[in-house]
Amino acid sequence: MKSQRTRIKICGIREAAHARVAAEAGADAIGLNFFRQSSRYIAPDSAARIAADLPPFVMAVGLFVNSAEGEVRGILEEVPLDLLQFHGDETPAFCESFGKPWIRVARMEAGIDLVECAHRFSRARALILDAHVPGQPGGTGKTFDWADIPRGLPIPLILSGGLTSSNVGQAVREVRPWAVDVSSGVEASRGVKDPRKIVEFIRSVQSEDAGQSA
Repeated sequence: MKSQRTRIKICGIREAAHARVAAEAGADAIGLNFFRQSSRYIAPDSAARIAADLPPFVMAVGLFVNSAEGEVRGILEEVPLDLLQFHGDETPAFCESFGKPWIRVARMEAGIDLVECAHRFSRARALILDAHVPGQPGGTGKTFDWADIPRGLPIPLILSGGLTSSNVGQAVREVRPWAVDVSSGVEASRGVKDPRKIVEFIRSVQSEDAGQSA
């Protein structure tokens, strides 16, 4: 029997209305993407307004990809982020240097050693497992083989990569992650969230959790 519910993060939010939909439907976190090359990029002033409007117990997560230290600190001065998410080649020391809780992405490329990665980033609150697509740091809409995830890693896992309302129930059953993270799977078009898909995704996770605890 599953002992805890699956947490849900809706990433790449760019509109306050979509953040409210996600929060009201039961999301635990919304992701704000500060990677300028991404179609989901949000300017810090817009992100600050969205983060400040979130209800209690819904986290604002800031996504960074090889950002300079000064850029991260500047955004932290402007945006009330609860958690930092690093998608690039950041070292553990860099991730730790901002005095904020943080999570680290591991892309599931051939030969990756998740046990070594979990030990290297042991101060992270969790590892996000995402599909590996050369030249794209995330949000690709691609899945990976969940059977490649070793059991018993010494760090909570957040499952990402190609999740939708149609496959997230199976993902929760097979992987039993601490949380799931979705971006492209709840979009009407690249970078544009679909409120209906956000609600359907959250309902699918909640339904699977309810079935496992019955």
